[in-house]
Amino acid sequence: MTTTTSTIPAAPDSVATVSPDPVSLLAQLVAIDSVNPGLVPGGAGESAVADFCREWLAARGFEVHILEKRPGRPSLVAIARGTGGGRSLMLNGHLDIVSLADYDGDPLDPRIRDGRMFGRGTFDMKGGIAAMMIAAARATARGPLRGDVLLACVADEEHGSFGTEEVLESFTADAAIVTEPTCLDVTLAHKGFAWFEVEIEGRAAHGSRPDLGIDAIAKAGHFLVALEELGQRLAQGPAHPLLGTGSVHASVVHGGEEPSTYPAHCRITLERRTVPGESPDVVHAELTAVLDQLAATVHDFRYRLTRGLNREPFEADPEATVVRTLMRHATKTLGQAPAIRAEPFWTDCALLDRAGIPCLLFGVDGEGAHAATEWVDITSLHHVTEILTDTITDFCA
Repeated sequence: MTTTTSTIPAAPDSVATVSPDPVSLLAQLVAIDSVNPGLVPGGAGESAVADFCREWLAARGFEVHILEKRPGRPSLVAIARGTGGGRSLMLNGHLDIVSLADYDGDPLDPRIRDGRMFGRGTFDMKGGIAAMMIAAARATARGPLRGDVLLACVADEEHGSFGTEEVLESFTADAAIVTEPTCLDVTLAHKGFAWFEVEIEGRAAHGSRPDLGIDAIAKAGHFLVALEELGQRLAQGPAHPLLGTGSVHASVVHGGEEPSTYPAHCRITLERRTVPGESPDVVHAELTAVLDQLAATVHDFRYRLTRGLNREPFEADPEATVVRTLMRHATKTLGQAPAIRAEPFWTDCALLDRAGIPCLLFGVDGEGAHAATEWVDITSLHHVTEILTDTITDFCA
């Protein structure tokens, strides 16, 4: 098989002259470092890439709003105002990327080889950003739409998702499409998660005095076994039709001070992945039941249970107008109806849904999110751009 490699031409001095092509736009986005500093201390953040998007969109007549509660971590909302009386549609994508370390090659030098573009963020998810920017520009250039078109290019999805939270404080829409990579499938559900911390209490004493000490780490072992059993029960329980069952695992364990001392504390951080119908209250009660049973049966077992971050699961209505509209245009472009599926990971769709905005996930094909090699299929990039263009035109007409 012949392998061909090409370098993407450098960006012109003014982004206003950039041809509305998703491949060249994606290459320029990939070349801008936007590593999330919440994941990698000292990371570049979203400022430079947000500035690029702001200039590109403003040059095409979009009204651009910069949101920056956290200095150096901007999100932007670009709006093409409709003539009135039509439905508004928000396209949402995140500007931040994960670490550049350990990438195979130069992660900021996009290269095309065998119909794929390689580089950090090509798949997750600057491909989606490029597709939605081009699609919005093309749809609004076709002629006046009655409804508003909003592009939310957000910060921090890879860490805490404060970008979309900040956008939703000031903006809304009748529907939304999150352009995370879905390999051209339509994603209508994903899991949520709830973090908890369990502190097992012991009693410090010299290692030579077992009569005085209570080993918190040994007591924690009973809980870890019970947690594994809880996970097995969840796996055998009722399953969501797209997502299956929830799950639970211990993520981090801290305990002990030195070899010759009985540990007074052992702290376990755990994650419970949730499906629709499973709330933080449900999980709290579930864990409390496990811990109370241990307190009743294990001598000197004492604990504290503390809630951490919670993110809700997401489930879309398959009959929502935005879902039916995108499905219709995806079927036309792809020549067959796209698969409908769910994701095991969490996305900003849950925040949009909680804000009362019907939404779904739809994006490019490729591989390598957070991996040493990352790429996007260029044909899929063109398909997503075309499908989004037609969906915007139809939904906002």
